[in-house]
Amino acid sequence: MVKYKVVIHKAEEGGYWAEVPAVPGCCSQGETADEAAENIREALTGCLDALRSMGKQVTEDVEVREVAV
Repeated sequence: MVKYKVVIHKAEEGGYWAEVPAVPGCCSQGETADEAAENIREALTGCLDALRSMGKQVTEDVEVREVAV
């Protein structure tokens, strides 16, 4: 099992949207942060399946850091 970092954002129009930085274009949304997290899990599965079916690499060397400003 591979773990991916997920970023959940509060949407301006209400609800939340989520993205997987290591998989460009992989995003989803939900009314709550928990729903967005569940939906992005399903979206990630679909994105990874699609990448595999196209013969593309499904993991990337990505470094995620926290930066204080």
